[in-house]
Parts: sequence; C-alpha cells; structure tokens
Amino acid sequence: MAERKAKMIVDKSFRIAQVDKRVYGSFIEHLGRAVYNGIYQPGHPAADEQGFRKDVLELVKELDVPIIRYPGGNFVSNFFWEDSVGPKEGRRKRLDLAWRTTETNEFGLGEFAEWSKKAGSDIMMAINLGTRGIADALNLLEYCNLDTDSYYADLRRSHGVKEPYGIKTWCLGNEMDGPWQMGHKTAAEYGRLAAETAKAMKTMDESIELVSCGSSSVDMPTFPEWERMTLEETYDYVDYISLHNYYGNAENDTEDFFAKTQDLDRFIRTVIATCDYVKAKKRSKKTLNLSFDEWNVWFHAMDADNEEMAKRPWQIAPHLLEDIYDYEDAILVGLILITFLKHADRLKMACLAQLVNVIAPIMTENDGGAWRQTIYYPFLHASKYGRGVALQPVVSSTLHDTKNHTDVTDIESVAVYNEEKDEVTIFAVNRNVHEDVTFEADIRSFEGYTVKEYLALENEDMKVANSVLGEKVAPYSKTAYECRNGVFTTVMKKCSWNVIRMGK
Repeated sequence: MAERKAKMIVDKSFRIAQVDKRVYGSFIEHLGRAVYNGIYQPGHPAADEQGFRKDVLELVKELDVPIIRYPGGNFVSNFFWEDSVGPKEGRRKRLDLAWRTTETNEFGLGEFAEWSKKAGSDIMMAINLGTRGIADALNLLEYCNLDTDSYYADLRRSHGVKEPYGIKTWCLGNEMDGPWQMGHKTAAEYGRLAAETAKAMKTMDESIELVSCGSSSVDMPTFPEWERMTLEETYDYVDYISLHNYYGNAENDTEDFFAKTQDLDRFIRTVIATCDYVKAKKRSKKTLNLSFDEWNVWFHAMDADNEEMAKRPWQIAPHLLEDIYDYEDAILVGLILITFLKHADRLKMACLAQLVNVIAPIMTENDGGAWRQTIYYPFLHASKYGRGVALQPVVSSTLHDTKNHTDVTDIESVAVYNEEKDEVTIFAVNRNVHEDVTFEADIRSFEGYTVKEYLALENEDMKVANSVLGEKVAPYSKTAYECRNGVFTTVMKKCSWNVIRMGK
C-alpha cells in the first residue's frame, strides 16, 4: 500500500483575510440548563454575589469568547423582553413554547449584560420577529442603546442602569423558515418585515450591525431560494446573513462523519454566491458577509429530549440537549474550524451552539463542579492561536472515498499568521480513520522560525468521552517531529487534531 502523505506550503504572501475574532463566538439560549444551573445558580458554592457560577466563568474566560448570541434560538420567537428586566419580584413567569418549559425570568437581559461583562464578551442580541415586530424591536433597541430623554431609555435608568449597554450586533429573528418556529414566515413575509425592521432600527441607531435570517439548515427545502428572496428585500439595510447547521453521526460511520465538512464548504460557497448574485442584481457596491451563528455536533440526545418535552412539559430548567461529546466529535469540531478559517474573507462571525450544558463544550453538575467536554479543546486552540491573518493553504494530500463522499483529503489544514506576535500556527486534522499520514510543511517564507509548541489530540477510541470525574481526552505536547532548513515534518496519527505553533 502506498504511503499516505500530505505537503503544505505556508507563505505569508498567500493571504485570505484578517480573521475576525468574532468567528470564535458562542451562544446562550434560555433552554435547558444553559442559564439556570449553568451560568447562573445562586446558592451554589461557586456562585458569586450575583449568582454567577465562577467555575463556569473561568472556563468561559479561558476560551476567550468575543461575542455571545442571546437569548435564542427558537426561544426568541416568543420572547417578551420587558418581562426580563426591572425588579425581579415584578417579573412575570411565561410558558416557553419552543422548548415547552417554564421561564421564570429570574435571569434576564440585565443579568446577561452583567455576566457578559465578567466573561469579557460582547452581546449579539436576537429580536423576536416571530410573534412580535418592528415596534417591539425599536423599544428594545432604545432600552439597550440610547441615552435619550425618552420612555424606554428612562425605563433602563429606572432599573439602575445609567449607561446604555451599547449592543452593536443584532439578529433579525431566528430560523424564520422553520415550521417549528413560533410565527414561522414565508420568504416574502420575512423579507418585507426584516427590511422594514432593519430600516427603522438603523434610523434609531446607525452604529449597529444587523444579521438577516438565512435558512435554518442547508437541508431545508427553502434553501437557497430563501436567501435570494429575503436578501432582495434586506440587502441594502443589513450587514450579514446567518447560516445554521449541525452535524451528527447517527449511522456510526466515523469515516463519512469526518467528510461532512465537504458539505459545509459547499454550503458556505453557495451562500456567498447567492449574496453576490443579489449584489450584482442590485448593482450594489456593498459586499455582504456571513454570520454562521449556530453550529456544532448535535445528535446524541435528540430522542430523549423529544420524549422529555412531550411527557413532562413546563418544567423549569430541565436536562435538555445535553449531548455528551466523544473523541470523534472533537475532531469534527476541529475540521469545522479549519473550514471557517479558509473562508475568513467572508465569514466574519460564528457562534458555537451552545456554551454551557446545552450541546456545549462546558458542562456543570447542579450540586457539583464544571468540566470540559472533548470539543472544548479544538475550540480553545483555534480561539487562542487562530487570530491574525488566515493564509491560503496550498496543500497536496493523498485522498480517500467514504460512503457518501469522494476525493476526501487525508489531511485538512490551514495556517494563521499573527504578525503582532511574530508567529504562525498550523491547524491540521488527519481524518483518515485507518492510517497515519506523513505531513510536511514548507515554512521557508518565515525565515528563522522554529517550533514553539506542537499540541495534539490523539486517541484510538472514537467513543471515549470526558466527565466531571476526569478528562480522558486532552491535548498533549508532541515532540515527534523534525524542522530543518525551513521544512517541518511529522507523522500525524490517524484521526488526530494537530496545532503547530512556530515563531522566532
């Protein structure tokens, strides 16, 4: 059998674009235990004076998440923001129809703003365009962002918040093409509503950026016609269009699972092409960018979740969407992040959905500790070392086929050049499930650079997972490599995540 190998040329002149740090964003929805018993749990031994769990905050700060989408998700399409602000004793409980739970509103907009500040994150605020509309969006925007002598700005001040929150990024609804959505709309209905809402919001605060709602999944029958039709209404008034997609391995075919980023790449390219078609049709000079504001692996707990919502509705903070991630999920998350970096010229924001307990890298026990899931580590490495200029990967790799994909590269890789720190980082995945691959990187354009650190995730067991008892999946420092005359060589283990940091 021929040797499996890949060669990569890393050149500082081959630039894709500056990586927008917001591509390492995340998401907190009022769903399951994301908020209650997740980021917020008064009375827990690790809770601070505001009820925020400090053990969770430390793990979030370690990830360095620049922006967090809130409060949904499906939850936002029946969200009455007024119930989530002001004195807690005056807040109304509401039934959340999206997840069939009871929302106490003990934790609301003000609490999230305070928590985000402690986490070092900006807010991406989603507005309800399902059961509500333009007037409510303007009221919320005034409450959050304006320092005027007017009703909702005064209301915020009466709640003890003198300075505006200054939220810069706003989502115009959520997954509005989904029949499961409260206030589901056709493309024509949503396009008109979103355009008029965007116009009004930018009249009130011209400094904000707006995200138009794309299809809820690449598999939706509405895709990509939804994008075309809605953008023809919203293009002049918005700055981004959203993409959502989740990946699973329900068939237990690891080889094909790792090839699914081929589909992801095609999805991103199709949305870019659709945006550019509308740009051409409108004779516009503006280029619309992408916000992939929901993505992750999600499939492990779906059946149990559906049963829980059907048989035991209206609970407060039930265990929902608590996927326990295994080793192969971490590898796919790494592959997704590499794909995002390859599209750094147009993909400016992304939100790992979600952050705590709900399909999340961080898990908590109600009466115990917090811990890192397997997917925590590729996200941590990308967020930490993937800031700078994404470099166009020039890679030749041996190929393989899977059940549903052909010409799948053994090695997927990209490099990010941080000029400020004078270092370059290569992110690479060997997604061959059978064989190790010899990997060679030509870094001669970075004269005098040597290896500062080589981090790897390697495991023979694709189904091994972490828990509060310990981490069976964690990175280690790898020393089995050579770097001579500007050429780096190593053997990348099958099914491995590799981070090679180089500098002077």
